[in-house]
Amino acid sequence: MKKLNSKLALIVLAGFLAFGLTGTIFAAGPTTVNLGAAGNFVVLTKSGISTTGTTQIVGNIGVSPAPATYITGFGLIMDSSNVYSTSSKVTEKVYAADYAVPTPSSMTTAISDMQNAYVDAAGRTLPTATELGAGNIGGMNLAPGLYKWSTGVTIPTNVTLSGSTNDVWIFQIAQNLTVSSGAQVILSGGAQTSNIFWQVAGQTTLGTNSVFNGNILDQTAIVLNTGAVLNGRAFAQTAVTLDSNTVNKPVVQVAQTITATTQTTIQQLGPITISKALNQMSREELTNTLLRLILTLIMQGKLTHL
Repeated sequence: MKKLNSKLALIVLAGFLAFGLTGTIFAAGPTTVNLGAAGNFVVLTKSGISTTGTTQIVGNIGVSPAPATYITGFGLIMDSSNVYSTSSKVTEKVYAADYAVPTPSSMTTAISDMQNAYVDAAGRTLPTATELGAGNIGGMNLAPGLYKWSTGVTIPTNVTLSGSTNDVWIFQIAQNLTVSSGAQVILSGGAQTSNIFWQVAGQTTLGTNSVFNGNILDQTAIVLNTGAVLNGRAFAQTAVTLDSNTVNKPVVQVAQTITATTQTTIQQLGPITISKALNQMSREELTNTLLRLILTLIMQGKLTHL
């Protein structure tokens, strides 16, 4: 009986340690893509950003090596420092390669990091699925993972990304990414925009009044048609074209452990003390604790297979 209790205690403790009660939750899917200095921007391009209509952007935007004259439709107002400009359409700042020091160097770094992020995402191996839906992912519910297509991808109807706070999705698309008018990329279960990466070799087009979530890493151009909403980032190695759009920078949420009380207890006592306490439990108490742990992880989406 004592040996059985010890084994159960080790299982429960392993569950505590593996699933975040020491302050770390293991993520499903691939490791995240490091955006580096590019992460300071919500729209970043090499050759230009243009807009018409009532576009609103939450975050910084920038171009390099193109000069500020390639940012059109924003009614830019130069700051007295000449380091950045502002616009009524942008909540933060606007940067260009021909602004005053240190902006040229900062922009070069941001563009380099943008390109590195693209290469990183494109180079990931061991995909979760290849050629899913023959490139049509409308109506699907996608778990965290690495998805790869040798063709273009279309989203004619809503697609849902289901996962928890730390989970990561990477989509490798060899041709164009096209989202139909009114279609949405929906997030479920705590999935975060900041952890979704769409690596696109061709052009990305978001249809009229569509809603898109994730970071677009595009080797060519990104076009948002009238009224499209992007929650994430638009990184284009050519240009970004906007038309009465809303672009919101990702809001990063801190992952939570199973319960704040349990986390505090674990941190205060440490795994060795907890292990001793578990070994003192009866077989029934240990079994009930393990079942509660499993049920909690299932409800939080951190455990899908037993």
